Amino acid sequence: MTDGATFDQDQDTVRFAGDLSLARLGTLPDRLDRIDGKVARVDMSGVHRIDTVGAWVVHRFAARHDAPVEGLSADGQHLFDQVVQSDTPVSVRPGHQSSFKRVLGEVGDAVVVAGRTLYGLLGFMGATVIAFGQVIRHPRRFRFNAVVHEFETVGVSALAILGLMGFLIGMVIAQQGAVQLRQFGAEVFTINLVGRLTFRELGVLMTAIMVAGRSGSAFAAQLGTMKLTEEIDAMRTIGVSPMEALVLPRTLAAIVLMPLLGFYTSMIALIGGGLLSWITLEIPPVTFVARIREVVPITDLYIGLIKAPVFGAIIAIAGCFQGMQVEADAEQVGLRTTSAVVQGIFLVIVLDAFFAVFFTWIGWN
Repeated sequence: MTDGATFDQDQDTVRFAGDLSLARLGTLPDRLDRIDGKVARVDMSGVHRIDTVGAWVVHRFAARHDAPVEGLSADGQHLFDQVVQSDTPVSVRPGHQSSFKRVLGEVGDAVVVAGRTLYGLLGFMGATVIAFGQVIRHPRRFRFNAVVHEFETVGVSALAILGLMGFLIGMVIAQQGAVQLRQFGAEVFTINLVGRLTFRELGVLMTAIMVAGRSGSAFAAQLGTMKLTEEIDAMRTIGVSPMEALVLPRTLAAIVLMPLLGFYTSMIALIGGGLLSWITLEIPPVTFVARIREVVPITDLYIGLIKAPVFGAIIAIAGCFQGMQVEADAEQVGLRTTSAVVQGIFLVIVLDAFFAVFFTWIGWN
């Protein structure tokens, strides 16, 4: 066996030997091109070294004669397989595809992504429940300071924007209701509209949407950044559970504060609706409050308070789930934050529709 690249032909078998690397090939490619006879087999058992260029030369020769290549070592065979796989023609322009097939393919891809996301979200929700159970079993692992800090992030910092939003929503409901009911001489029922819509639906729903935009996105961005800087991996290394240290405090804060924020927004919305009723319908505040107490059943308040913690849990879990999915680069943080907001709002609306049907079914109309 020589140091350079050599070959010999024995009847219909071509045997290679030596070093089939770029520096040692020499005139081997030209000599292979001059072989015109039948080649039934290429024997590489005598090759002790081969690189990409050598594998390409052998592959081109074997492909031209339609002969199998045998005798390579495990590493050499792996390299040769990679060269064979790369020898695939690539079109400069993609093939023409009808618009219907393209749209259908995109819809199918979206359905697959949605299914995988839902599956992952359910798994993450289960992991959160398990972490909650672990904290109940071992109360000393409960991070009270972290939960209090999230109270400020989710609740206190949101009071101003929620108050302004609730006030304006109450005024809009009262104004639009008065305009429509005036056609029937029933302006007084504007109070019914404001009271029932605020406590039963819009107060909690708009609060949930605002919390999803503020806190859900913040959770995704915070955990995504920590995932990107490998802080979460470091926590696992020192034996700290990210679910207990990061996810659980945020979820508990959202669950506890959502009923309070929803009630606060509903009360501010009533103030806005009452103020507009006082100005445009000349209904004094005392009459407005008395009418609210008459026409709004206590079940409307119960409905809002029942829905609120469920919405808070969904928003927090969706935000934390998307944050924990961040990988590769900083662009993922922005994409996952957007996904957290969209996913949270979508799930809140879906659950609100479910609750509406459920409460009507049990007679809380």
